Amino acid sequence: MKIRWFAALAFACASALSLVAQAPAATGIAHVAYRTSNAEAETAFFAKLGYEQAFSFTNKQGQVSQIFVKINDRQFIEIYTLPDAKQSLGWQHVCYESTNLSGYAEALVARGLQSGTVHKAGAGNLITAFNDPDGRTTEFTQYMPGSRHTLDQGQHLGSHRISEAIEGIAFATPDLAAARTFYQQMGFKIAAQGKGLHIQITEKPAPWIDLSPAGAKSALYLAVPSLKAAETQLRAAGLKPTREKKSISVTDPDGNLFFFVER
Repeated sequence: MKIRWFAALAFACASALSLVAQAPAATGIAHVAYRTSNAEAETAFFAKLGYEQAFSFTNKQGQVSQIFVKINDRQFIEIYTLPDAKQSLGWQHVCYESTNLSGYAEALVARGLQSGTVHKAGAGNLITAFNDPDGRTTEFTQYMPGSRHTLDQGQHLGSHRISEAIEGIAFATPDLAAARTFYQQMGFKIAAQGKGLHIQITEKPAPWIDLSPAGAKSALYLAVPSLKAAETQLRAAGLKPTREKKSISVTDPDGNLFFFVER
């Protein structure tokens, strides 16, 4: 009798693990959002990197409130203006993509994470949002037929884009243990890296998240085929890149860091 009970328990555990493994997962980074003090200067900076504005939204006063700069058909930089001086500048949040957002949200709840409701956002895509352990917004989206993003496919892909893909993002957290639990619940793969954590969002090496102890500055990493060619393009655009052993970096008008790495 005991053998049957243990066999049944083992089967149940194996089935539960299998369901978690088969649960819908994130498929990449959809966008990274920044709040800027000068939208015109910020979009001009991205134009120097070869990126084009896909579309924008205005507020009730008719002022531009949100700009979508295109990296590729599935990845964007979102630029928010600064309506309130009390709001912080710079990097605001990351939005990850899922091809089955409702199923993914259910999987998050099953893993012990309270996700927000899945609803249609202003651009026409499904979205859900919740806070990480530090109170920062974390978003997930699913691109939908007829949305602004989907209708823009194949367009605004600048022929001189310095990079065609987001490689990863790095930022700091005061509680690495809580962050580890949070990203495990999201189904990401986590490994120790020095004093921080290296997190794979999908089965592929990129895109990734690097978490470091509090105090480190956030940075966005973009993949380039050649550091030498990237440096030449940046200088020709009037920027002043800093060359390191395996990367090049520049800052935008608000001081945000952007690194370029070979892949």
